[in-house]
Amino acid sequence: MSSNLFYQSGLARPVLDRAEGVYMWDKAGKRYLDGSSGAMVCNIGHSNPNVLAAMRAQMDKSTFGYRLHFETEPAELLAKKVASLAPQGLNRVFFVSGGSEAVESSIKLARQYALAQGESKRWKVISRVPSYHGATLGALALTGYEPLTQPFEPMMQAMPKIAAPRAYLDGLDMDDPDTGLHYANLLEECILKEGRESILAFIVEPVGGASTGALVPPAGYMKRIREICSEYGVLLIHDEVMSGGGRTGKFFGSEHWQGPPDIIAISKGFGAGYIPLGAIIARQDIADAVIEKGGFAHGFTYASNPLACSAGLAVINEIERQGMMGNAAQMGELLKSRLTGLTNRYPFIGDVRGKGLLLAFEMVADRSTMSPLPADLNAYSRLVDIAYDNGLIIYSRRSRGGYEGDHFLVCPPMIVTEPQIDEIMNNLVKSLDAFATEFKLPVATQ
Repeated sequence: MSSNLFYQSGLARPVLDRAEGVYMWDKAGKRYLDGSSGAMVCNIGHSNPNVLAAMRAQMDKSTFGYRLHFETEPAELLAKKVASLAPQGLNRVFFVSGGSEAVESSIKLARQYALAQGESKRWKVISRVPSYHGATLGALALTGYEPLTQPFEPMMQAMPKIAAPRAYLDGLDMDDPDTGLHYANLLEECILKEGRESILAFIVEPVGGASTGALVPPAGYMKRIREICSEYGVLLIHDEVMSGGGRTGKFFGSEHWQGPPDIIAISKGFGAGYIPLGAIIARQDIADAVIEKGGFAHGFTYASNPLACSAGLAVINEIERQGMMGNAAQMGELLKSRLTGLTNRYPFIGDVRGKGLLLAFEMVADRSTMSPLPADLNAYSRLVDIAYDNGLIIYSRRSRGGYEGDHFLVCPPMIVTEPQIDEIMNNLVKSLDAFATEFKLPVATQ
C-alpha cells in the first residue's frame, strides 16, 4: 500500500485493525501478543472500557481549555493524585504530552531554579552512557547513544557523561555494595573534574530503558548518588518515562531504593497509550522559587489538556482498582525466571535483567567474556522480525553504544496472566530456535 507517511525507516508493517487487552489484530485478521506494550507504553492493556468511558465523558464537556484562560478539574484532580503517589515533598506537577517534553521541561526547570537561587554558573547536566532521554535537542544532548546524537552534535550543547553501572559487562557483582559505590563515585569524580559550581543536575533512569535494556542499579548505587548530589548542591532528576506508571511493581521505579529525587519526569505508561501525556513532578520549593521570580519560562499548547488529564486519571484508577502493580511484580518474577531459564538452552543469551515487567535479555557471542555477536548479523532487528512473524511483539536496541550488541525488552502489559506468559515464552522459544538455525548458533538439547 502506498503511503504519504514517513517515519524512522522504510520498514513496512501490516495495518492495525483493533486491539484489546494484550492482543492486537491486523486487517488480515492475524493476532499478535503485544509483548512490549508498544514501546513500553500500553501498561494497562489496550481498549480498557473504563478509560474509554472517562474519555468519552470528558469529550462531552470539553476537549481543550488553554491553561492561561482556564483551570480544569481533570488537571487539578490528576495533579493531586500524582502528588499523592510521588516521594514526600514532590508535590508540584507540570503536565506535558510526552517523554521528550518531560525531560526537556525538567532540565529547564532546574536551570531556572538555579537562576532564582543566584547560581547562574550552574548549567551542566550530567547523564550516563548508554542512555536515552528524548528526541528534542535538549534531551538529546543528555542522551548517550551515538547513532541518535552524532548527526545533531553541531546543533547541541555537549553535556558531561559517566558510565552506566553495567556490572554484568565489567565482571562485577551487582549485589555487592562496593560495586554500587564504584559506579556512583564516578559522579563525584565528574563533578569535581567539570567544576562543582558549574553542575546543575544529574539525570538517571532508576531502571534503564531502551538504551541499556532494563538495567537495574547495583546495591547502594541510588542511595550514594543521592548523597553526592546533596553534598554538591546538584539537583537529582529521575527519568521515569519508562520505569514509571507501575511497570516495575511500584508506581515509580525509584521506590525500590533509597535516594528520592528532586524532580521526576514521567510519560509512556502514565497515559498508557490512550492519549499523549506526561508530567514533571518537582519539590515545592523548586517550583515556588521559579514562580516567584517571574514564572516558568516554558510551556506547551496542550499542557494540562482536560481530555488527556481525564485519561491519565482513569489509567491510575484502573491500575489501583485491578491491583496491576501487584500483578506486575508477581508476573514479572515469573516471566524473569522463565527468561533466565532460556540461558540453559541458548548459550548466546548472556544476561537477563530487569524489575517487575520491565525485563530484557541480551545476546552475546561468548558468555564468559560477554563479547557481542558480530554486528553484521543485525541480531537486534532480525529476532524482532522473526518473533513478529510468529505473532509476538518484542522491542530491541543495540546494547553497546548503538553500534553493536543486542538486547531485547520483553514487557507485556501489567494485566498479563500466567497462560499469556506461557504464550509469550512458546513464541519466543520458537523464534529463538529459528534465529539460531538461521545463523548457525548453538542450541543445547534438553
